[in-house]
Amino acid sequence: MNDVRFPIGPFLPATYDAPARAALILDLATLPERLRAAVRDLDDDRLDTPYREGGWTVRQVVHHVADSHMNAYVRVKLALTEDHPTVRPYDEAAWASLPDSRLPVDVSLSLLGALHERWAALWRDLPGEAWARTFHHPASGETVRLDTALAQYAWHGRHHLAHVTALSEREGWTARNVP
Repeated sequence: MNDVRFPIGPFLPATYDAPARAALILDLATLPERLRAAVRDLDDDRLDTPYREGGWTVRQVVHHVADSHMNAYVRVKLALTEDHPTVRPYDEAAWASLPDSRLPVDVSLSLLGALHERWAALWRDLPGEAWARTFHHPASGETVRLDTALAQYAWHGRHHLAHVTALSEREGWTARNVP
């Protein structure tokens, strides 16, 4: 795919059976370490390089993943404890411009590690009927099933990881493969 905005392609919802969900949970559980590996050797100049013209910097991408996945975790918990809750959207671009988006990436990588450990444990222990629970997203107008939310955030992590690794490859920053 040649579109640097979508290096792994767009998210395409599907039907997710138990084996597919298990693979998606593993994907989410391992994202923090894969993202950590992708930025491990990047100095501040490289972390402050946009992954594309007009795009966020690598540092902002890492912080964005933490922001996004924190919001998603809360949305999942709301869907599990309330009947079809309406979730609160947020302005991702505005969040990415806040002062905490200039912190060292290790802050968000540590947060992601703990968050994904809890999130993966929650996903793993969901009973079968829970996967059909939903929340309403007012910005998109969509009703989102939890199995679709799992797939969407697994994709989201891979999507932003690919922003970082593709930039590193284009710039020749690293020859190391990220798991």
